[in-house]
Amino acid sequence: MLNRTPRTLTALASALLLAASLRAQTAPAEPATDEVVKLGEFKVTTATRTEKALEKIPGAIEVITRRDLDTQLLIADDPSQALATFVPGFAPSRQKLTQTGESLRGRPVLYLFDGIPQSNPLRAGMREGYFADPLVIDRIEVVNGASATHGAGATGGIINYITKTPRANGTHQAFTTQLGTQFRDDDFGWKAGYSFQHKRDAFDVLAFAGVQRRGMAYDGNGRRIGVDPVQGDTMDSFGYDLFVKAGYELPNSQRVQLSANRYDLKGDGDYKLVSGNRATGLSTSSTRGTSPGEPARNLVKSLSLDYTHRALLGGVLSAQVFKQDFSSLYGATNATTFQDATLAPVGTLYDQSEIVADKKGAKLTYSRPDTFVQNLELTGGLDWLSDNTRQRLAATNRTWVPPLDYTSVAPFAQAEYEWGRLTVRGGARLENAKLNVDTYQTLAFYGRRNVQGGELSFEEPVVNLGGVVRLGAGFSAFLAYTEGFGLPDVGLILRAVNKADQSVERLLELVPVLTKNNEAGLTWRNGRGSATLTVYESESDLSSVVRIDSAGIGHVDRVPTRVRGAELSAEFRPIPALTLNAAAALLDGKTATAAGQPIDLDLGARNIGPDKLNLGATWRARPDLSIRLQSSTLFDRDINIGRNTSSTRFEEHFKGYTLFDLAITWRTRAGTLGLGVENLLDRQYYGYYAQADVNAALSNDSYFAGRGRTFTTRWSYEF
Repeated sequence: MLNRTPRTLTALASALLLAASLRAQTAPAEPATDEVVKLGEFKVTTATRTEKALEKIPGAIEVITRRDLDTQLLIADDPSQALATFVPGFAPSRQKLTQTGESLRGRPVLYLFDGIPQSNPLRAGMREGYFADPLVIDRIEVVNGASATHGAGATGGIINYITKTPRANGTHQAFTTQLGTQFRDDDFGWKAGYSFQHKRDAFDVLAFAGVQRRGMAYDGNGRRIGVDPVQGDTMDSFGYDLFVKAGYELPNSQRVQLSANRYDLKGDGDYKLVSGNRATGLSTSSTRGTSPGEPARNLVKSLSLDYTHRALLGGVLSAQVFKQDFSSLYGATNATTFQDATLAPVGTLYDQSEIVADKKGAKLTYSRPDTFVQNLELTGGLDWLSDNTRQRLAATNRTWVPPLDYTSVAPFAQAEYEWGRLTVRGGARLENAKLNVDTYQTLAFYGRRNVQGGELSFEEPVVNLGGVVRLGAGFSAFLAYTEGFGLPDVGLILRAVNKADQSVERLLELVPVLTKNNEAGLTWRNGRGSATLTVYESESDLSSVVRIDSAGIGHVDRVPTRVRGAELSAEFRPIPALTLNAAAALLDGKTATAAGQPIDLDLGARNIGPDKLNLGATWRARPDLSIRLQSSTLFDRDINIGRNTSSTRFEEHFKGYTLFDLAITWRTRAGTLGLGVENLLDRQYYGYYAQADVNAALSNDSYFAGRGRTFTTRWSYEF
């Protein structure tokens, strides 16, 4: 049973009363006459590897459409904030480049970009959310809960960013400019993007180029918000994105497609952090100045070749070969772990971490309906992934995490059978993985320990089983059991070895993470809206929990975890011109203080978000004018009272808040104009992680306030 305060239950009960008349975020916000069709026919690929109608998938699937994304990015150009708005189980945004704590249902998420993995589970630097400009995205498909559909890393779910594709013959160009300000001297930010789309019969091409400069930000009291110079910040930064995708339709329902993307986001380094004072309520701030070393940076390059045959022996064959190069540079710091008396006097050595992860892989899927018997669809395939991840100290060129060579070969099979109103799905995937680690020496802080390299192998079968029954009158219900396969943060474990005579093969912490997810849901749809209510339980006997000690040093504890929750995602149109929506989540996550101990410790902010309730209303005042008002509420969270040790703080306190946002879009002959206002009432507040994610070493440096009232204007012109 979930234990909640009366305030939380009252607010969520009000939202649940709307469930009979509200609609899940699963269809484009278009005129009602079109949307009745789209609700029944809208298909996704992320959850099943093949195009499948939402109503036939046993699980909670969210689809953030292009229009929804445009509206949210007009309010705040923050992909994580858009996800937190539409996906009930997604934790709040940090409003930074780092994404530590931004989990899905209290567990790690696998980010995909057109199916290309962007997450780095071997050394989770929490920078995986910034890899492409949102202007190239057509929609975002979100699979909630553990999944092995696309391989390792999705113990909490999958978030797949799917890019645009030209649909109609002709040439179409678009130019977008966006300006943001809080009317201060250094907060001005701007963005410009140009896209070119051309389709002529069998050939199509999409090209995009975008640049963006972000200024500083101020809180509700007019105080400049503190930069995060080490983990990374989007304030005071410059970035660009170059994307191209070309496709050709071959005879007999075949298509070949090549796409490439380069995304670069780097801080300008014009500001230094000014520590706050948690005891007096003074927030962390910034002042003009230059910090040591190079500013933080994300550089991500993706390349993909895709082939589809839609009429091969009565089925559909899809194949993808991809490559992704990821590099994240962190800001310079004189952290205790970086000190080495042979290089500089202790306390004076500044160094900066860099994580490099290079991936290449292939995906093969074949699906055939009516195999052997009518209404039986069989799907099978094979995935191959090679991931080379390492972490070094860039200023001194020292190895912090040795090269980790991970290779996975995974065959899978899936079956779906329709029997009247019932659809049943089930399947299995066999993860055959090997991890090779070179012999290496730890840093001086850990005693310069020589660690013998070696090879570890895993063979994990993961299964799924579920069913959907259509009950009539627009109602359907589903039950599902799914498993997800992941790895602990291998790099974090290996870099902290401080005992002599260790070898990789003797480090039992490298045992993989297997997460089991049980889920049940009820969905209602008709021409005016729909709603999905879901309850779930997610368990892992040997999870990977990152904890920060009193010196600010992170380590991994292999302990069991259990997350239980309930979610509501809904939308309703009382009249054609008005759309109401709601997204709510209750989460209760438990773990143990150590292996073998009771599972009675609440998961902290680094692993799970607070309960939340998001409400919104969109009014089409005229066919060319749309106005959206929305609220976001995070509820109080006080956990693990008095349960602290000399090395780790478990107790956390969070005082919730409610924020309001406004977005206005007006289509004219001269283009589409937009105005967004984030934090409409200019409320002074401290973010969830600033309040709850506290440790003795960093508490005053990470006491960040949230953004105050921020205005954004946008002009888009298509020709």
